[in-house]
Amino acid sequence: MHTFDKGAAGTYLVDRVEVARWEQYSLGDRLPFQAMWYTVPPDSSSPRDCHPEVELSLVVSGSAAVEAGGTITEVPHGSAFLLASQEAHVVHNRSADQPLVVFSAYWMPAEAPAAPGAPAVGAADDVAAAEAAVAVGAVGATAVPAEPAGTRAAVAEGAVGTTAVAAELVGAGVAR
Repeated sequence: MHTFDKGAAGTYLVDRVEVARWEQYSLGDRLPFQAMWYTVPPDSSSPRDCHPEVELSLVVSGSAAVEAGGTITEVPHGSAFLLASQEAHVVHNRSADQPLVVFSAYWMPAEAPAAPGAPAVGAADDVAAAEAAVAVGAVGATAVPAEPAGTRAAVAEGAVGTTAVAAELVGAGVAR
């Protein structure tokens, strides 16, 4: 068994967001995903982010307001959100006094072998599955109209998730 102590992890800042990537644990290819923790300070937001990986995020503490696709969705402590490949997003922490801590797992959409004579199945299908999961919404999440994200152009990388949440989405037919 391996344990990963967030408090002892090496971190760096992306704008005001503290990031601790799991690459520092030298796991190599033993996991089918990459992972990280990130902390958004009170009354702050992450920089706008957009990346090729699918990202599954779990709110560890605090409450996230996730802006994606022109909508802001409230994601409370203990709930998760799934972002599709190339889905631009901003994570807001609206609390005046509590940091928002998120654990993310992220991976490149896999290419699946095509049946003879059929088109290749891959990233587009993974994106569709992720978009369906986002459309279904995170457990306990509430969607509200989006507020302007401002003029931030910085891009931070990241994603969040757990095996249990991923298994639950797969079991529900939302993701693979």
